[in-house]
Amino acid sequence: MIQGLNMDRQLLVSSLIEYAGRNHSGTEVVSTDSTGREYRTNWSEVRSRALLVSSALQSEGVNIGDRVATIAWNDHRHLETYYGITGLGAVLHTVNPRLRVQQITWIINHASDKIVFVDADFLSIAESIAPDVPSVQRWVVLSDELPSTSLDNAVAYEQWLREFEPISQWPIIDEWSAATLCYTSGTTGNPKGVMQSHRSIVLQTWATCTGDGHDVNSGQSILLAVPMFHVNGWAIPFASAMAGAKLVLPGPDLSPEALVRHIQSENVTFSAGVPTIWLSVVQHLQATNQQVPSLRRLAVGGSAAPRSLMDTLEDDYGVFVSHVWGMTEMTQGSAGRFTNRVQELPRDEQRRRQAMAGRELYGVELRLVDDKGEDVPRDGTTPGELLARGPWVAGAYFDLKDDSTHIADSEGTWLRTGDVATMDSEGYISIVDRAKDVIKSGGEWISSIELENAAVGFEKVSEAAAVGLPHDRWGERPLLFVVLEGNQELNKDEILEAMRPHVASWCLPDDILAIDEIPHTGTGKIDKKLLRERFSNHKWST
Repeated sequence: MIQGLNMDRQLLVSSLIEYAGRNHSGTEVVSTDSTGREYRTNWSEVRSRALLVSSALQSEGVNIGDRVATIAWNDHRHLETYYGITGLGAVLHTVNPRLRVQQITWIINHASDKIVFVDADFLSIAESIAPDVPSVQRWVVLSDELPSTSLDNAVAYEQWLREFEPISQWPIIDEWSAATLCYTSGTTGNPKGVMQSHRSIVLQTWATCTGDGHDVNSGQSILLAVPMFHVNGWAIPFASAMAGAKLVLPGPDLSPEALVRHIQSENVTFSAGVPTIWLSVVQHLQATNQQVPSLRRLAVGGSAAPRSLMDTLEDDYGVFVSHVWGMTEMTQGSAGRFTNRVQELPRDEQRRRQAMAGRELYGVELRLVDDKGEDVPRDGTTPGELLARGPWVAGAYFDLKDDSTHIADSEGTWLRTGDVATMDSEGYISIVDRAKDVIKSGGEWISSIELENAAVGFEKVSEAAAVGLPHDRWGERPLLFVVLEGNQELNKDEILEAMRPHVASWCLPDDILAIDEIPHTGTGKIDKKLLRERFSNHKWST
């Protein structure tokens, strides 16, 4: 083998903030903390304070590979810990505060976190779990002064940092060293830890900055509506530094009023979040007759975006919706931008692709297999279990001995995503359902996602969820839950008629129930397991 003669430079997370601090020092990072106070800083100051965080952690005995947790909102202090922890060579462990307290306790113990950064909003969580997490030797409250608390070994972030001088530079470590740790929501057992290396973070960040990723670039003003505790904020905190983009961190207030205010005041050009956030934003814009002229693009994921939402955003507000798919195990796994050929197609054909979950993105290889593990055709209609592999796809879980999620064959290791999908010749994927949520009726598959999208397309339905329940004749039949707009009354026939043009007649739900609120998991997905349990005794009318 003849080797190339390139320089040997490690791909490290610290290189991102070094670049941003050096070349985009004056570019703003605007943040709102949990008290509602706004902070205006820049990439140079984020770098300087991250070096202070590294110094403080070093004084606490944190070494390379040690896990350091955060339980925090999207603000400047959380961003500083992102880089202060990883820059030192420790592992950034973002904890989702929406999980059950028992799950958070289990996660911190499994990770053996040494230090926990906690927002004052989540002090009650920290206080309740503190006796049961013996590995934690210091609680750092992300505030100016230490609030009244029962926590031992607690210190206020700003007071803590004032005790130290910044380290002169971050260490050069192996790019394969662990950088971040995120746990899955654990709806079917204990959460599983996804540990990403510095190399994988930098590679997926590069993908995020490409045009086929999220097109994060130095000309963007980005509103991060995705929680930084969820899949590292879809890599946008890292990509914003890599590109030197302006970053707006909204804190805990994700109300439509607050989001619109941020978009207008900071001339936001791009944002990312789950569809329900943008549904509420559109409703607010319509109700108040406001505009968001700077906003050009939104990335949506986590669940399917209704076509009506995409139509309204593009037709009324000039905002293109990029629908992508991903997982904790890989962050972004598909591209939402149209190819040159698709850009020339009629609007309906563009919308059809836009409603899909994106197309195969370079760096994440996708594959569909049947129950026997054989490949299914990429014809856009034949469903199969979606497998993935690539340099930023998790190849195993942290400290998990029994791993049935990964399979190996002659081509190497593949991640079983748990999604049932179709794929066409262009690489566009349509998520039919989660493997555990697909409804099997009379030997045929019914997509719960397809039913939900059809229901939400009806103007009187604001949210919908479909689950399969046992049926004497068909094995399972779909039960549809809807949350109605305003003071609407349930009219089952009206909803069924609205759904009929979009769903095969035999797939239509056998019953529809109106409920006040659809339950969600800690990561914002519909909790169908809970719905199935809660309505397990439902009696079919026929």
